[in-house]
Amino acid sequence: MSRGQDHQSTRNIVLSMLTATLDEGAFSHLVLNRTLAEIDTDPRNKAFIERLFHGTLEQVIYLDWIISSYSSVKMNKIKPVIRNILRMSIYQILFMDSVPDHAAINEAVKLTKARGYQGLVPFVNGLLRAFQRGGVKPGMPENVKHSVPGWIYQKLVSDLGKKKADRYFDTVNQPKNEIYARLVLSRAPKEEITGMLKEDGCEVFEVPEIEEAVRIRKIGDLTGLEAYKQGLIFIQDLSSIRVGHTAYQMTGEPDEVKKILDVCAAPGGKSLHLAERFPQAEVTARDLSETKVGLINENIERSRLTNIRAEVQDALVPDESCFEAMDIVLADLPCSGLGVIGRKPDIKLRLKEEDIEALAGLQRQILEVVRKYVKPGGLLLYSTCTVTREENRENAAWFEENFPFRKLSEQLYLPGESEGDGFYLSVFRKE
Repeated sequence: MSRGQDHQSTRNIVLSMLTATLDEGAFSHLVLNRTLAEIDTDPRNKAFIERLFHGTLEQVIYLDWIISSYSSVKMNKIKPVIRNILRMSIYQILFMDSVPDHAAINEAVKLTKARGYQGLVPFVNGLLRAFQRGGVKPGMPENVKHSVPGWIYQKLVSDLGKKKADRYFDTVNQPKNEIYARLVLSRAPKEEITGMLKEDGCEVFEVPEIEEAVRIRKIGDLTGLEAYKQGLIFIQDLSSIRVGHTAYQMTGEPDEVKKILDVCAAPGGKSLHLAERFPQAEVTARDLSETKVGLINENIERSRLTNIRAEVQDALVPDESCFEAMDIVLADLPCSGLGVIGRKPDIKLRLKEEDIEALAGLQRQILEVVRKYVKPGGLLLYSTCTVTREENRENAAWFEENFPFRKLSEQLYLPGESEGDGFYLSVFRKE
């Protein structure tokens, strides 16, 4: 296969991925993982696919504004496959320096023909060449510059202030070429695990404040790494790793912690981290469905830890057998997910304004149940992977006002200010 044919094939794959996500409602991270696992091509082509797919999704609102500014046909009247060809082609012209403009346009024409739209070749070719000549037109709204729906932009400006919100969106929209991982130091020394990663072609960078966390740069699928197969690393964002790290730091006598409960645990990264940091404790990881608990069990098996078990339990249904029995309860609760839009950009396209209030209410319902599981003197950790005030700071204040818990710490992690995803974590001690 020649290089030109190879790239034509990769673009065709990306087009199918965009169709699955934008037009058929599939989740972007699942589409990406499945595609990379199924296709047989070299790591550079996989990297091209990942960058083009993820980048187009990330910038889709920005790209659609450009298309609308050059198209005589309204966006909702353009055939979905043609919309996606235009989106990914303009993304290449604007953001991928390795792709010459003429190549992006020529490949768009080939894709249009290959998908059976010979009659729309003049429209695709004409619009892309007009954009190549004219560039981005003036008058773009602030939210479009950040490629985010207007209501989300205004919400975060209101909650964080304009300067922080702008820096937040600028940061999450940057291309991602690194990922965080947690090293399982109970099973092997750090030098041994990082050495295995380097042997497999990874660049490994320290995270100074957390010994078991590293940043990894590698082209291709990380699940093929020997350290991953042996359960010596878990792909886990730094903000998520901070939960187990904070729990250990905030516990006055770690050796006296005997029972830990994670009430919304799937896929289990935080639970496993707690099981490793508190090896003398019995850790129970719960979630709502057999499917989710199956994911936790897969990770438990790979970790080879023996002090953790997973079970199906609705966090809204009180379990009297756990009342005042737990030294630590982790409530990493369902949320809008705005903290992880850098990795799952389709979240900002699916989310509705009314979802924020509904999710904040659900969190309060769960907190009201799971608080009963904490022993007097025990810890409750409340976390979310979002940055809206209703889903974190306001709920934490409500919780402290209404129940016999004292807030020990509270932290909102924001991309642009700290490493990792947007994330909220507060720690309470039961009086």
